[in-house]
Amino acid sequence: MNLWPKHRPRTTLAAVAAGTAVLALAAAGCGSSGGGSGSSSQVAAGAKQTIVFATQGLGSEGQATTAAIKAFEKLHSNITVQILSLSPTSDVALQQLEQHFISGSTTPDVITTDVTWPATFARSGWIANLNSFHPATSSFFPAQAATGEYNGGVYGIPWFINAEGVYYRTDLIKTPPTTPSQLVSDAQAAMKSNPSLKEGLAFEGAEYEGAVTAFQSFGGQISASQLSNINTPANVAALTFMSDAIHKYKISPLAVTGWEESNVQAAWQSGQTPFALNWPYIFQLSEAKGSNLAGKTGWFPFPNANGNPQASLGGDDLAVNAKSTHQAAAYELIQYLTGDSAQITRAINAGDPPAVKSAYNSQLYAAAPYYKDEQAVYAAATARPVTPVYPSISSQLQTMISSVLTGQSTASAALSTTGPTVAQLYQTAASSS
Repeated sequence: MNLWPKHRPRTTLAAVAAGTAVLALAAAGCGSSGGGSGSSSQVAAGAKQTIVFATQGLGSEGQATTAAIKAFEKLHSNITVQILSLSPTSDVALQQLEQHFISGSTTPDVITTDVTWPATFARSGWIANLNSFHPATSSFFPAQAATGEYNGGVYGIPWFINAEGVYYRTDLIKTPPTTPSQLVSDAQAAMKSNPSLKEGLAFEGAEYEGAVTAFQSFGGQISASQLSNINTPANVAALTFMSDAIHKYKISPLAVTGWEESNVQAAWQSGQTPFALNWPYIFQLSEAKGSNLAGKTGWFPFPNANGNPQASLGGDDLAVNAKSTHQAAAYELIQYLTGDSAQITRAINAGDPPAVKSAYNSQLYAAAPYYKDEQAVYAAATARPVTPVYPSISSQLQTMISSVLTGQSTASAALSTTGPTVAQLYQTAASSS
C-alpha cells in the first residue's frame, strides 16, 4: 500500500467506502461550478457563484470544515461552497484528484493537497500559479511554505502544519531522552517495571508513506539535496535503529511492520506503550476530558544521534484548479481558511495545528495549552523532498524500509541497492524541469 498520511487517522476506511468516493468524484467532475468545461473566462470574485472544495476529513475534522464554510458564506453571501469529500485513505484521494485533473474538468475549484503533492500537480499543469494574488508566504512556517513552491511560482498555500514527534508518558518517563540509546534503555526499564506495557516504542512500519516519515523522523536524511546519495552513515543509523527496535532491543513488536498511524494511536491510547511516534492530533486526544492520559503526555522530537533532532513535516496545503473559472473566489476561500480566526478555531475543535505563525497566541493557548508544548517539534520540522517525482521516490523508499524491518535485508545493503534508483529518478526530474 502507498498511503500518504495527512497526519491524522485517515487510513482506516474500508475499501468499499474508498471506491464509493472515487465514483462520487467522477460524477462531480461531470458538472461545473459555472463557465463550462474548457471555458477560459474568469468569474469575478464579487459575482454570485458556486465553487467546489475537494477535501478530506472525518469526524471533528469534517465538522470543522463544514463550520468554516458556513462562516465563510456568511461573510461572502454571493459565494456558495460545495464540499466534495475525498477518501480518507490518502493514496485513494490522490488517485481521485489525478483522475479529475486528467479529465480536464473545471471543478473542484479549491483542492486540499498533501504537502508532497503540489510540485507534482504544478509540473503537470493541474494547479494554478497563485503569484498573481500576491500570497503572503512569510506568514507561514518556512518549511511548509516551501512545499507549495515550484519553479518560482506559488502553487500551494499552507492550511495546517503537522510534524511527527515522539509521545512519552510523563508518569513513566520523567524527562524526555536525549539520545537514541537512552530512549531504548528508558523503554526497556518501563516495560520491566510495568507489566501492563506490551511494547516500549510504537511506530508506523507498514509499507506505506508512514514508514518513510518514520524513517525521516528517526534521522533519515532525504531532502532534495541528499537524494543523489542516500547510502550515508546517517541513513544507515536511522534504518538500523528502526530494525533494532524490533529485532535487537525488543521494544517494538514484529507487528509494527504492518502498523499505520491508527495502530500506533491505539497502542498509545490504550496505555500499552510509554513511547509512540505520531502526529499532533494525538496530543488533543490525550488531553481530552475523560482520557486516562490527561496530564501524563509529553511530546518531543526524536533525539537523533547527531544531536540535531528533526521531525518529518506533514500537513495540508490548499491549491486552485488551473482549469477553474472561479479562481478569484477560490482564493477568497483560501484566504479565509488561512486567517488567524479560522486557524485557531480549527486547531481547538479538530486538533489541526495552525500553519499561520501569528495564530500561536494567547487565544489559542488559553483554549488549548498543549499547543505551547508542541513548538519544539515544529521547530525541528523537516520537509520531505519537494520534487514532482516524489511519489516514485517514496515508493522506492517504502520497499527499502519494509525489506529491512522484516529482516530481508540489512540497512546498509538496502540503501546501497535503492540509492542509485532514487538518484536517477531525482536527477532525471531535475534536468527536465
